[in-house]
Amino acid sequence: MKHRLALGIDVGTSGVRVAALDEDFTVVTITKAAMDLSKGPRNDPAVWFDALADALSAMLQAIDASSIEAVCVDGTSGTVLALDAAAAPIGHALMYNDAVDDPAIPEAIAAVAPRQSAAHGGSSALARSISLQTRPGIVRIAHQADWIAEQLAGKPMPSDESNGLKTGYDPVARGWPGWMSEAGINTGLLPDIVATGTMTGVTSGTFGLPAGLPIVAGVSDGCASFLATGASTPGDGVTALGTTLTLKLLSDKPIFAPEYGIYSHRIGDQWLAGGASNSGGEALAAFFAPDEIAALSERIDPETSTGLNYYPLPRTGERFPVNDPGLVSRVDPRPETRQDFLQGLLEGIAAIEKLGFERLSELGGPKLTSIRTVGGGASNRTWTRMRTRMLNTSEAPVASGEAAAGSARIAWGYVKGRA
Repeated sequence: MKHRLALGIDVGTSGVRVAALDEDFTVVTITKAAMDLSKGPRNDPAVWFDALADALSAMLQAIDASSIEAVCVDGTSGTVLALDAAAAPIGHALMYNDAVDDPAIPEAIAAVAPRQSAAHGGSSALARSISLQTRPGIVRIAHQADWIAEQLAGKPMPSDESNGLKTGYDPVARGWPGWMSEAGINTGLLPDIVATGTMTGVTSGTFGLPAGLPIVAGVSDGCASFLATGASTPGDGVTALGTTLTLKLLSDKPIFAPEYGIYSHRIGDQWLAGGASNSGGEALAAFFAPDEIAALSERIDPETSTGLNYYPLPRTGERFPVNDPGLVSRVDPRPETRQDFLQGLLEGIAAIEKLGFERLSELGGPKLTSIRTVGGGASNRTWTRMRTRMLNTSEAPVASGEAAAGSARIAWGYVKGRA
């Protein structure tokens, strides 16, 4: 029997991935194509286009194209580009981590933007958009995900509430706020915004895709990665244990605490809030190699505690769940064995995670009811057991670690809602 499929397209920093999910949200196939940097830098939309073509070509060789029912795209959060009257990019995009050179731009934003806005700072998408609007011939500004969807549709496409957040969109009032003009942006250049999961157009037949497939408004790449795990109910949390410790919590109400770097992405009628600690794998790497961590973890009893009260940081300063630029890493006293020292560090990071979810709840979010773990640290089962014990919650399975799978879930949400 032929699978019914939805496609999710994830445009990342180094390549494009496409996921095909069946109606039970099972990943059937994932294809990927690296960006060919011999043809241009990673902020060149032509490089994105070629990687998209390659990834879709590989997908259409692996599946029956007639089984596709909808497509959804996610892109890097805050990446924006200028388009001319012929819908061609004007120069290269400004990427998610590019900061503007002119200090007057973030100063103008700070003078009028409310404190809870995600548009503050020289590296916000709004600041980049203000910089872009001076390019000769510009008639539109698009987010990366919007532009990719436009290539599928062959016509201008609206953006979504997630990608619009750092450009100044107000997800509570659901519109571009009036203060943005005072900040210096020509709001007439900005895209229309629709709710995630809304059909925004249909495929034109490019890239070998069948014509007429619904294109569904998506989210930023970080939100897509969260949804890919299968988290779907308020109280579901996802922790990314990588170089740093990043927490995300699904909520039925928004949480805004810019003093902790916390903003909320709107995903339909739900909200995704999160924060990032400087603690994590980099703090461990100061003392232990990966092989030693793996070997010593096998000998640690996760049901017991060392009693050490560590707060491991790779360098001075913390942003969440404690906002203290002067906070110094606390990794003393040192126990007699390397095993106990490692356990103390793992316990310290787990305690930071616990405090982080408590902070999100204190600020209006729901109590954590389940935890899913992604990133390099997810493979350490001793650490995971230690964390779930401290969090006093259940560990839930991760459906997928691919952001493209999260976008495919959004596409399925549209298809099933239409049925």
